[in-house]
Amino acid sequence: MIKVEFTIEPFVDGDPPERVNKAIAAIEVLGIAVEIGPFGSSFVASQELVGQALSALITTAYQHGATHVSVDTEAVPG
Repeated sequence: MIKVEFTIEPFVDGDPPERVNKAIAAIEVLGIAVEIGPFGSSFVASQELVGQALSALITTAYQHGATHVSVDTEAVPG
């Protein structure tokens, strides 16, 4: 399993903007739960799905106004 932590900028304090909500929805449609945090969000996906999830995240975020997407990945026990 791969844990992915991500931040979509520009950052807006308060409710997540459309670029964040749409990117999260693009991940969740793959059956992957996203944990939303105060400064970033994360999800855990299988090795088979993580590439598709990352592609959906990045593509959707930029389509909806992101200027920067930070991604950190880590192998975790599954």
